[in-house]
Amino acid sequence: MRAKILIVDDETDIRMSLENRVAYMGHETLTAGDVKGALRQILEEEPHLVLLDLKLGTESGLDVLRHVRDISHPTQSREACDLQTPSAYTTPLIIMLTAFGTIELAVQAMQLGAFDFVPKPFTSEHLAVVINKALATVDLHRQVNWLHRKIDAEGDTIVAANKQMGAQVAIAKKASPTTATVLLLGETGTGKEVMARAIHRWSPRRHKPFMAVNCAAIPETLIESELFGHEKGVFTGATSMKRGRFEETDGGTLFLDEIGDMSLSAQAKVLRVLHERQLMRVGGARTITVDVRVLAATNKDLRQAVRDGTFREDLYFRLAVITIQLPPLRERMDDLLALAQHFVDSRPGKLGLHKRYTLSELAVEALQHYSWPGNIRELDNVISRALVLCAGDTIEPEDLLLPDTPGVPRPGIDNAIAGDPDRRSYHERMDAYSRKLLEEALCRNGWNQTKAAAELGLQRTYLTKLLRQKQIPSKPPTPSE
Repeated sequence: MRAKILIVDDETDIRMSLENRVAYMGHETLTAGDVKGALRQILEEEPHLVLLDLKLGTESGLDVLRHVRDISHPTQSREACDLQTPSAYTTPLIIMLTAFGTIELAVQAMQLGAFDFVPKPFTSEHLAVVINKALATVDLHRQVNWLHRKIDAEGDTIVAANKQMGAQVAIAKKASPTTATVLLLGETGTGKEVMARAIHRWSPRRHKPFMAVNCAAIPETLIESELFGHEKGVFTGATSMKRGRFEETDGGTLFLDEIGDMSLSAQAKVLRVLHERQLMRVGGARTITVDVRVLAATNKDLRQAVRDGTFREDLYFRLAVITIQLPPLRERMDDLLALAQHFVDSRPGKLGLHKRYTLSELAVEALQHYSWPGNIRELDNVISRALVLCAGDTIEPEDLLLPDTPGVPRPGIDNAIAGDPDRRSYHERMDAYSRKLLEEALCRNGWNQTKAAAELGLQRTYLTKLLRQKQIPSKPPTPSE
């Protein structure tokens, strides 16, 4: 990479010599002769790398290091920053140059965040190696930061226009900065793992590992080895030591999905980790300390499981410090269109499709008239399937392939719809059925549009729009009609 490199030295000859060498390597150069000039260049020019002399007349290059350290870690205390390891990353990276090198000065510079410490005199070849090594580190950190941003951008959006869902999101955001365990409850497909990942993204651990473990998918005989690891030779097939998920997630967040299916034996060990922050591998005798935040989820009634003796009561109370209950999609239909649009916008690229899609009004109605037993996961699958099957760029009801989408005459449906199926198009039958649903809802609710909209899971304004489009009277018909 072609970098911007700041050279800070109070001796003009040395500064010019370094400038020529850096320019020869193909990089852009900046120069400064004192601490004030160096700090101004760092703030205004944002160089990738600084070659900093330790002695700047009566001043010290360590002052520049301290300032860069402070602006690179604005939320940390000075004591915390002083404990940074030599590999601690600051922006920009700084290489110290000095003719007065001692071990004590080198240690002090590295503690303050210096990338390297080069004693004078040095050869051009030595300097080139150190610069290239530092720039490789800069490039690596740029890639890591880009990947973090990409992961954050690709994280599934949490739609929470629904009042009940919004309240649960608010609880999650309050809990995120803490170390409290969180228990996520809800039917399959309601977005428990999406919420768990969001809690991790909103937490101070967001740059540490997030690991999801489906407890129901791991055989009971292997769950303890999977979570806590095992020592070599402890059972047949254990040809080497293995770290468990708790160790691998040290410093980060471990999501235990379907924890209601975990064996009582494994539950006891999880309880110990939550209580003592310590574990032992299967077959091991050494205690291992871990720092892991645990989030758990289940679609089961854990209180009933406690009463049935299949789930430990002490573990339940340890997990349920914060409880988040995710409502099923049928109870948050006011979020349906936003969720569907999110999948329409975000899924084409993942499916290898390279155009933008829209939902037709009839497709929207079909989505709204479906009961969604599989919740948001089913909606995601339905939209993904429709994107693949869609012939153009507009998704129609027939692309959705919903199991009980109205549109095919069935027993009990009004004669105006059933009629003669061979003489009515799919769209005509769909339109007739939606008219029937709207009129019946209005009738049941005494023509109160607000109550009818709530029953159908529609926004009040959208119901009014539908009534206008379908020319359905907004008031009950008079007896003469």
